[in-house]
Amino acid sequence: MAKDVSALDAIALQYRGLLETVDAWFARCKTEAGEAIRCEDGCSACCRGLFDITLLDAYLLQLGFSQLPPYRQKQVVDRAENRLRQLQAKWPDFAHPYLLNAMPDHVWTEMPEDDETPCPLLDENGSCLVYAWRPLVCRQHGLPNIDLSGTHFSDLYCSLNFAGVDPLSMPQLRWRFQHLFNQEMTLFGAFTSALLGAPVNEADTFIPTALLIDFSRFR
Repeated sequence: MAKDVSALDAIALQYRGLLETVDAWFARCKTEAGEAIRCEDGCSACCRGLFDITLLDAYLLQLGFSQLPPYRQKQVVDRAENRLRQLQAKWPDFAHPYLLNAMPDHVWTEMPEDDETPCPLLDENGSCLVYAWRPLVCRQHGLPNIDLSGTHFSDLYCSLNFAGVDPLSMPQLRWRFQHLFNQEMTLFGAFTSALLGAPVNEADTFIPTALLIDFSRFR
């Protein structure tokens, strides 16, 4: 059955609007925390190793990637394919559409923490080539994710931030993360329904392999 690309695009663009609210939260945190937060466009200290993202993130990433000049696309694809060969050397059965959920969690969640391989989407200056289209995890990274209710969704933050300060005790960093995740799951359900014919709860891949997925081949 042919995919309704217009429906997938519409959901992905609606998701991009949701992600922009995360950017607004991050910008507000920078304003209120001042020099305690050093994250900025062009800093790529965190853009190393492998990050898992949803299929919706992957599709949105491809929309941004498709707008790059052909020579840039080739550079990025070459790096992504090299990364895929490295992964397939470890996991010979890791094949298209490169979904992680088919593998036991311990296989792909215990990735080496000292992996310094740059994201294939970084340019020569360390800037993201698809910054406006980047996945949710990239937008959350660097600050702790604490809901207005006090629920801690992540205690992690970039070591370059908050020198001598405990960000977990800073109420100005809190945000409506529970609402964000509820909205994300709603859109993810709509996206997987349009893509697969039924909603699924999880369908994840890595950022490099996201660029190599042929969404027209899903059944």
